[in-house]
Amino acid sequence: MFWNHPKLPHTAAFLLTLFSLISSFAAVEPNTFSRHLSPSSLGLKKQEKLSHLHFYFHDIVAGENATAVRVAKAKTTTNTSPFGAVVVIDDPLTVSPDIGSKMVGKAQGIYALTSKTEASLLMAYNFAFMEGKYNGSSLSVMGRNPVFSAVREMPVIGGSGVFRFARGYAEVRTHAFDLKTGNAVVEYNVYVFHY
Repeated sequence: MFWNHPKLPHTAAFLLTLFSLISSFAAVEPNTFSRHLSPSSLGLKKQEKLSHLHFYFHDIVAGENATAVRVAKAKTTTNTSPFGAVVVIDDPLTVSPDIGSKMVGKAQGIYALTSKTEASLLMAYNFAFMEGKYNGSSLSVMGRNPVFSAVREMPVIGGSGVFRFARGYAEVRTHAFDLKTGNAVVEYNVYVFHY
C-alpha cells in the first residue's frame, strides 16, 4: 500500500519540519510594513461630525505683499497663454471679503495652470487654521479649479489635528477679481466629515 513505502516517513517528517519552520518565521515579523488596527486605538470611537466652514481666500499676485508667487513656467508660458505656470501660495483666509477682517488661517501650497484652452488650475494646498478650536489643525485640498466657472467643487482629501481622517468638499465662488493685477478674493464653503 501507499503508506508502506520505505521513504515516505522520512520525506513526510522533513516536509512537516520545513512547513513548521516557515510558518514560525512568517509569524515573527519584526519589521512589518502594515498591520490591522482597531479604529478605537486611534481615538475613532466617537460619532463622526459634519462641519461647515465659511471663509474668504485672498490670492494676491501683484504688489509688494504678494501671497502668490510664480516659481516656474514652461517655455511656451506667456501672459496670454499661462499654461505651464506653477505658483506657490501663502494666502490669508479671512471671515469676510475684506482683507482687513479677522484672519482664521492661511492657504499654503501650489497651483499650476493646466489647460491650454481655458483658465483651469490644478490646486494642491492646505488650509492651516489658526483660530479657535481649529487652531493648529489643517485640511488638505487637491483638485481641478476652472476659475471662470461660477461655482467650482474641489475635494477635501484629508486633514490633521481636529480634522484627522477628514473627507468632504469645498464649494468655491469668485467674489472679486481684478483684471489689471490678477488679485482675487474667493469665497469658500467647506463641508467636511471628521471625528
